[in-house]
Amino acid sequence: MNRAERLPGSIAPGWKLALFFLPIFTALLSLAVGRMYVPVLNVVRALAGAAVDEKTRIVVMTIRLPRVLLALLAGAGLSAAGVSFQSLFSNPLATPDTLGVASGASFGAALGILAGFGLVGVQLSALACGALAVVLTGVAGLGAGKGGATVVLSGIMVGSLFSALVSLVKYVADTETQLPAITYWLMGSLSGAKF
Repeated sequence: MNRAERLPGSIAPGWKLALFFLPIFTALLSLAVGRMYVPVLNVVRALAGAAVDEKTRIVVMTIRLPRVLLALLAGAGLSAAGVSFQSLFSNPLATPDTLGVASGASFGAALGILAGFGLVGVQLSALACGALAVVLTGVAGLGAGKGGATVVLSGIMVGSLFSALVSLVKYVADTETQLPAITYWLMGSLSGAKF
């Protein structure tokens, strides 16, 4: 099938192959590059269980591999969330960011850290506030006689509200312990990833 006969929106086989191997290449590069550089060949040896020095094994298998796997899982979850929101609201612009869910979850996590919750409590608080953001966006944007575009505008409004609340929580947080924890959580730190 030549380029003119290909269906609209379809991807050429060469690009499909490239898109399949790109995450694998990026993951291997991420295992090699960091504060301590590890040659890619040593990374492959460590992953295969071959003999490598102890420092390389610890850096690759204990520190970097859990973070890379968690990053891949988080990326897959975010793409699934984006597709879910687009199909739920029948709007190709609807994403967790534009519907205020990301800001709502950020506020929930910041509030959980401020309250001194543990890891599970922070996650549940983020989930609850993210769900609250969806409800507020739905109530504001899906009323009678309103079109689908108002959902996105409502989401931006709700996202701004929760972003302001995150700033308020950061303002009252303890600067030595709570504020760094909130900041690292909001930046998407993977430092706590372990097997």
